[in-house]
Amino acid sequence: MLAGTAYGSQGPGTPPAGDELEARGAVIGRIAVNRDNVFDTSLPTEDNWLYRLANRWHILTREAVIRQQLLIGSGDAYSQRLVDESERLLRRNRYLYDARIEPVRVQDGIVDLRVTTRDVWTLMPGVSLSRSGGENRARLSVSESNLLGRGMRVKFAYTDDVDRESTSIEFNDNNLGDSWVSMSAYVADNSDGESRQLRIERPFYALDSRWSGGVSWLDDDAETRFYDLGNEMAEYRKKHEFVSAFGGLSAGLQDGWVRRWTAGITFDDSEFLEAAMPRLPQLLPADRRLVYPFLGVELLEDHFETTSNRDHIDRTEDFYLGTRLGARLGYAADGAGSDRDAFIVGMNASSAFGSIEKNALFLDARLDSRIEHGDAVNARLDAGARYYRKQSHKRLFFMTLSASVGHALDLDNLLQLGGDNGLRGYPLRYQVGERRLLFTIEQRYFTDWYPFRLVRVGGAVFADVGRTWGDNPAGGPPLGWLKDVGIGLRLGPTRASGHDVIHVDLAFPLDGDPSIDEVQLLLESKRSF
Repeated sequence: MLAGTAYGSQGPGTPPAGDELEARGAVIGRIAVNRDNVFDTSLPTEDNWLYRLANRWHILTREAVIRQQLLIGSGDAYSQRLVDESERLLRRNRYLYDARIEPVRVQDGIVDLRVTTRDVWTLMPGVSLSRSGGENRARLSVSESNLLGRGMRVKFAYTDDVDRESTSIEFNDNNLGDSWVSMSAYVADNSDGESRQLRIERPFYALDSRWSGGVSWLDDDAETRFYDLGNEMAEYRKKHEFVSAFGGLSAGLQDGWVRRWTAGITFDDSEFLEAAMPRLPQLLPADRRLVYPFLGVELLEDHFETTSNRDHIDRTEDFYLGTRLGARLGYAADGAGSDRDAFIVGMNASSAFGSIEKNALFLDARLDSRIEHGDAVNARLDAGARYYRKQSHKRLFFMTLSASVGHALDLDNLLQLGGDNGLRGYPLRYQVGERRLLFTIEQRYFTDWYPFRLVRVGGAVFADVGRTWGDNPAGGPPLGWLKDVGIGLRLGPTRASGHDVIHVDLAFPLDGDPSIDEVQLLLESKRSF
């Protein structure tokens, strides 16, 4: 802790606001790091033998790990923007529940700062059973999201779901060797094949980052099925190998905007075969091999807001409300290893209106396509809107609309709609086509109930409306508009690693075929409310 508080001629009191410190030209002095344990045993409600034991067994995040992620240092001019961005970088970590940076002492133009973080319990043996779209998913796992307090994640898991049984191990470190280089690796032995992934990347980790670069590799062998009305209708085997390397440059943040350029090369090979032990008719997509260099550009506006009780329960949430534009163009040539000549096109845009503290509308769109012989192939336009309206600190009205339009889609890239992707009253992958629309409204409730000081509790009343257009190559035509209503319980863990919210939903389908259950029970973990 920093002793005393002085403010030059002002005398003792509350330190000036960050904007005022920046206007005065204050310089950062000492930066103290206060790392809170999982439970605060100074509180009577958390002072018991079990919580004290949990704190004793928990390895606190190392101070060096916290300091490495700060964009500010002693001797730097005070910048409220960099303080805010440093908080956001710390809060993104699975092993921290929250982080804040505040001035604690100002004297003679020198400001001392205190960084306060709170750890969560990161060693997580798990037995879970989830259900969505009428199908069960079982998982046995052991994970450590903050190995030795160094921010590394290791996970061993066995999963049994509608697609396959899988035994996997994964590793992730977002700050490899106390740097901004991240590395992730994943290996899975599946009942229908195997999967291996490796990614090493130095991202544009901050708005003012000047360069990035990385390489990624994927080797995947798996069986995939076509669905109609939630039933398996046809199958195929896909062997997919993907390798990409890129580098990026930026002039940094200028006048509230960032422009980033990237260039690289990609090898993308997909081979489609009959299933190893076929049970269904075989329907094979066409093989694809694309080898292409690419050039990309991104324009990014600096505009963030911080709040709580939006997508999580009583937890600090960072929302991006700026405008973001991006485009990427590649060219695959038959004479350079590809099986065709094609332009590879990608564009994206997003923006927001209003304020997350009152009413906010978020819009986004993305277009991906290949141009072959002058025609668009596997073209897909995705657009979405999210609307938040704060009614009180405990109540929120939420709406979301998502639409996808495809043209000449590859058979392995058809659009699906069902209980596993938003239409909660219906089986998973219930409808398939080349166009899709989904609209959801929710009334969200955030309570003060805090059982055993382990989970925050909320609830929701919701309705979903959606449909697809275009025939499924392995099944029947779409059924038109599908609707459901439901209620849900939300549990936000406050002491365990991750940012997930546990959903327990009862959904009641209002349309569909007679084989659908009148009530769908969904148990799953999601990234938001």
